[in-house]
Amino acid sequence: MTSAVRKISEEKPGIDQLLAEHGMSRAEYDVLLGVMGREPTLAEFGVFAAMWSEHCSYKSTRVWLKTLPTTAPWVICGPGENAGVIDIGDGLAAIFKMESHNHPSYIEPYQGAATGVGGILRDVFTMGARPIANLNALRFGAPSHPKTKSLVAGVVAGIGGYGNCVGVPTVGGETNFHASYNGNCLVNAMTVGVARADKIFYSAAAGVGNPVVYVGSKTGRDGIKGATMSSGEFNEDSDSKRPTVQVGDPFVEKLVLEACLELMATDAIISIQDMGAAGLTSSSVEMASKGGLGIEIDLDKVPQREPGMSAYEIMLSESQERMLMVLKPGREAEAEKIFHKWELDFAVIGKLTDTGRIVCTRNGKTEIDIAVEPLVEKSPVYQRPWEPTPAQAEVAASSYPLPKGETELSILQKLVATPDLCSRRWIWEQYDSLVRANTAQGPGGDAAVVRLDGSQKALAMTVDCSPRYCAADPVMGGKQAVAETWRNICAVGAKPLAITDNMNFGNPEKPRIMGQFVGSVQGIKEACLALDYPVVSGNCSLYNETSGNAILPAPAIGGVGLMQDVSKAVGIAFRAENETIFVIGDTKGHIGQSLYLREIFAKEEGAVPLVDLATERKHGEFIRALIDARDIAACHDVSDGGLLIALAEMAMASNIGCDINQTGDAAFWFGEDQGRYVIATTKPDAVLQKAKSANIPLAKLGQTGGDAIKLTTGSAPIAALKSAHENWLPNFMEK
Repeated sequence: MTSAVRKISEEKPGIDQLLAEHGMSRAEYDVLLGVMGREPTLAEFGVFAAMWSEHCSYKSTRVWLKTLPTTAPWVICGPGENAGVIDIGDGLAAIFKMESHNHPSYIEPYQGAATGVGGILRDVFTMGARPIANLNALRFGAPSHPKTKSLVAGVVAGIGGYGNCVGVPTVGGETNFHASYNGNCLVNAMTVGVARADKIFYSAAAGVGNPVVYVGSKTGRDGIKGATMSSGEFNEDSDSKRPTVQVGDPFVEKLVLEACLELMATDAIISIQDMGAAGLTSSSVEMASKGGLGIEIDLDKVPQREPGMSAYEIMLSESQERMLMVLKPGREAEAEKIFHKWELDFAVIGKLTDTGRIVCTRNGKTEIDIAVEPLVEKSPVYQRPWEPTPAQAEVAASSYPLPKGETELSILQKLVATPDLCSRRWIWEQYDSLVRANTAQGPGGDAAVVRLDGSQKALAMTVDCSPRYCAADPVMGGKQAVAETWRNICAVGAKPLAITDNMNFGNPEKPRIMGQFVGSVQGIKEACLALDYPVVSGNCSLYNETSGNAILPAPAIGGVGLMQDVSKAVGIAFRAENETIFVIGDTKGHIGQSLYLREIFAKEEGAVPLVDLATERKHGEFIRALIDARDIAACHDVSDGGLLIALAEMAMASNIGCDINQTGDAAFWFGEDQGRYVIATTKPDAVLQKAKSANIPLAKLGQTGGDAIKLTTGSAPIAALKSAHENWLPNFMEK
């Protein structure tokens, strides 16, 4: 050290104000003082506040996340690194993760969403993968809320603006609307990449004396305190937090991606970490901690775009498109040449030490001198009190028949034009889903399918969650979210391999909210074990509340599966006339928490549908076998809105109608029983025989053909359904 560190009281008075600004409790500060043995400097305090924030430390969720199943023979790397890694054969690995950018996106929709995409892209290519696809899960407030339209416009533009410019296709996702998100939208971004299985890069630093290198964009004052901002509730002053939102540049991100992959093709890199939440603080501390080493950083050498930045600002900045790496000694010039070729900053800013401490100097003065281990190991871990969500009573289907004067088809016409069931075309047409020319199936189906370069193989991917189920029954809702991704991947013909989760909840200090989290984790755990479908990465976003009003819990699940032969993939669209339509699975008419109940009767009540995991596995494997044998022309899982919605979506996707000779009440057509698929086939006898042999419930619904959906009670022209379905969102956005 060049001089003694200064006390925080010498730099900034008012510790209570400082604690409040950084979301740190007095008890946590007392632990900090015990670790330090003295008062911290302002920069040291900022490092502790960031590393101990909910966003970085998972202090409320860690004990429960550790219970999730994370291993399988095909899992190369589970949670703990930048992203999860699974073996997909032929010497290749799929690398993927989903993360939230909820608070920033509400404050500044365009940049919040854009930098969310940029951050998750870096998590994936930091590990050596070329990103091949982006997905997202978006949740907005009620359409009638005054901010909803501007949030939708800004978030969608931000996702498209960043992903399109980087040149990674956005191939799938989901969008929901609910009043619980009026003051706190959710923006979850997922990236999938592919790398050589023997060229995976990790973040653990190694080698005392090895150079620590900064690459990418310069450091500015944007995003300072972003991690702590994302670890607290919103209130009426949330708009004042705009300076904590980062500003992204997708063109620079593309340069960083290509430069990193070029350097990774050599053997110069020992470890690498992107600068995400908490910027240089988290990247340096995590690398040193995982390697059991210390790190010295000369902050004067950090490339800066603004004059007079303090140590606190440099360490806490969340400026985008930056990476930290440890190189082999003597390889600095080689690396610098590559990054300068791509017109990026490159600077050796420090070295690894054997001290176990992070020491940072600025203007010749030691501003930070902290033992690394306590920053990680002494971070708070809370066993938050929790209470289970009370069980809701079953809803009798007979209590909610079709309203007087309505038919099944008139209700269908209304449902396809509701916010949660309308077409998302207005959204996904703003995304480039075809760049790189490997998208076999893009947005609009059950799962996206992306070919692997030079191969018949493909990856299938999807994102799903039903927050209304999770609010009513977190355990069953957690199971359903996992099972829904399982069904979507099976429905295109791929084998589900692993998931990433994005746990979006309210304030964990409230036992009711913490109970939602605990229940969801229990449900996810049960589903992953039953389906042999482990969790390999994830993210938690808590304190999604505004003025005490929490969001509906949303444990979003991103699933990835593998197809051996992409030519066998099927979609939801009917292929031709005179195909036989079957439904696989039992239809009992469960309408509790259904969209039929909510949209037609304005009621959100009742027990959620049962998720039978053994049945899910059995039916999914049966569907995959039919697709592999080319017995199916089209397939669609039955989910939101029920059986008649699934049929309508298949018809609207193809402009081919269907003649359905089954009869049933409203619950039969709009109930949301789980574990079901609608299939269309030109081989009905073979399918019937296979279903009988496998003891799979299978019911014939009718035939494809014509230009309308025909029931025994009437018909609905596809053109009219499609107009209602396609026009709701554009009309809403243009009003």
